[in-house]
Amino acid sequence: MGLQIGDGSWELRLLVTDLQVERTLRVQGEDHIGGVMIKLVDILDIAMDWSDHAVWWPLKNIWLNNTRWTLDQYNITADEMLYFTPMHKTLRIQLPDLRFTDCQVDFSIKAFNAVVHLCKELGIRHPEELSFCKPLDSDHLKFNYGSLQKAERSRRVTLAAMPVTPGRHDTNTFIANSETLRRKSTNSSPMHKKHSRGDITIGTPKLNTKSYGSDWSLAMSPPPTEEAKETIVRPKSLVEKARMNVAWLDSSLSIMEQGINEFDTILLRYKYFAFYDLNPKEDPVRINLIYEQAKWQILNEEIDCTEEEMLLFASLQLQVGLQANVPQPLDDTEDDIESALNELQISLDGGYANKAEDITQIPQLTGYLKYIKPKRFTLKGYKTSYFVCKDLQLSSWKNSEDSGDYSQEPNFSICLKGCEVLPDVNIHQGRYGIKLSVPSSDGMSDLWLRCESESQYAQWMAACRLAAKGKNLADYGFDQEVSAIKAFLSMQHPAHSPAINPSTLDIQVEDYIAPRFVKRKSKVRQRILEAHANVKDLNLIEAKMNFIKAWQSLPEFGVSLFVVKFHGERKEELVGIAYNRLMRMVLLSGEHITTWRYNTVKAWNVNWETGHMMIQLGNGENVIFQCISAECKVVHEFIGGYIFLSMRSKDSSQILNEELFHKLTGGWT
Repeated sequence: MGLQIGDGSWELRLLVTDLQVERTLRVQGEDHIGGVMIKLVDILDIAMDWSDHAVWWPLKNIWLNNTRWTLDQYNITADEMLYFTPMHKTLRIQLPDLRFTDCQVDFSIKAFNAVVHLCKELGIRHPEELSFCKPLDSDHLKFNYGSLQKAERSRRVTLAAMPVTPGRHDTNTFIANSETLRRKSTNSSPMHKKHSRGDITIGTPKLNTKSYGSDWSLAMSPPPTEEAKETIVRPKSLVEKARMNVAWLDSSLSIMEQGINEFDTILLRYKYFAFYDLNPKEDPVRINLIYEQAKWQILNEEIDCTEEEMLLFASLQLQVGLQANVPQPLDDTEDDIESALNELQISLDGGYANKAEDITQIPQLTGYLKYIKPKRFTLKGYKTSYFVCKDLQLSSWKNSEDSGDYSQEPNFSICLKGCEVLPDVNIHQGRYGIKLSVPSSDGMSDLWLRCESESQYAQWMAACRLAAKGKNLADYGFDQEVSAIKAFLSMQHPAHSPAINPSTLDIQVEDYIAPRFVKRKSKVRQRILEAHANVKDLNLIEAKMNFIKAWQSLPEFGVSLFVVKFHGERKEELVGIAYNRLMRMVLLSGEHITTWRYNTVKAWNVNWETGHMMIQLGNGENVIFQCISAECKVVHEFIGGYIFLSMRSKDSSQILNEELFHKLTGGWT
């Protein structure tokens, strides 16, 4: 402990971490942090750039970022040890395509801001959709780690005071390694990590875009290494899928404050599945990384799909691999301008000029459909009714004659604006279904429609999708949507013969098909090649975009799960968070109990002491639950993050409002 003397000064110890040198300064409580840093540099008398260094207080686990504050204001006394350490440190980042790269990351700013800076160097647009998370092991999925994560935070005070390990060369060895959420295989020495891989390496302080991080290097992904394959985690149930969300870093805290060491491995992943302005011409990197994350989600069974859908994904993945070695068509700028002018003219005219229709009448779609209003614990079958879709309203009648009789009231009528529209299609079984979730006073009510043919399905699906966005059948996008749906269905039709000779292509089935579908490899390989015949004409970007669209059409797409206990309930349940709604679900089956849309949420509050979250709904109802598979901060961040993403404007020149993001997701006082 420093000795107190008559002038009120005392001794303060500082460790310069990158030099492993400790110095003792005589200071007073009114000395500000900036002055202490200057005094330390003068004493060191070493000619080097100190501009990237800052002061870290390990006991409190905080950066002393406010250099105008005094030691007294920070309540620093003579028995403290501070660290003078670089703010930018090397992290081993695993990208969504499983490749590893060394990056210089700012450990002193909030994790969200660090992601924004990293994405800028990597050339990834809309970084607000991504986040850092810690690597997980399959053992981490066996338990709810929310309580262990809190215990880890409370242990840092004790662990941070441990002596520096002599053999370690990183610049923040004073933060002890925590095994709570870290894979053992990633704890090899820094020297091994620096020289053991041939992936891209990002220099500091500025990226050489000619060599690293270029469109080509990140717009195309190499096959994963054996080490990368070892990091794959395959959840076996909905509960295990929910437990995976414990790994997300807190966007409001710095990386240093969350126990991350220099040279540690950390994952960069898409966290929010609300992809804004996905442009094939501007986003080859972004499209590739989203495609890769979608691919590994499907192969690792993080998201379920049918066997038919699995074959479509496999065929598109095969086409991506074949197109990777083929020169791609160059963009024609003149065609782009001409197309943009045509679209502008069409929108100004209110639609396509060659679309023959009577503008004095509102267009409508009619036909007999089967329907059911599913409810829990009921076994009722489908009924047939005559439906009319007109001006955002879907009405059901007993027959076509009743629909034309103005004295007759419909059996029921719903407004499609704002509803959820999901496909329920199995071409092999001849099932063409549409699942509608309609906003109601009790949350959401379900209506399932069943069409007779592919053509009828394409029209009704297009009508429902447009109506959900507030557009009626007069919108010029209706025909485009119908054509897009038919084209998507055509890719799933079984082909009579493969377009490629099977003997000329070595396909490892495990690289294309999720484990539960791999039975007879030779038969599966043949079916992949047959399915590929439907997508053989797609270029590289088209194949990736179709893969992403197929992924987005899966019922479980974009739903992040959490194990929770609702107030007053004994049993555990699931909460699913999507881009526009919250869902209460049965723990084992995932069956939906209640759905609340964000536009019905008045406010949400968190009791940080007990970990309870309260959702205040517009009808005066309060929904209270406690998250037990992760900290409630993660749930709070997902809700706030999606609301933030929904506020993005269509202006291409918009600036990312980082302050608003932290206001909606922060929660800490």
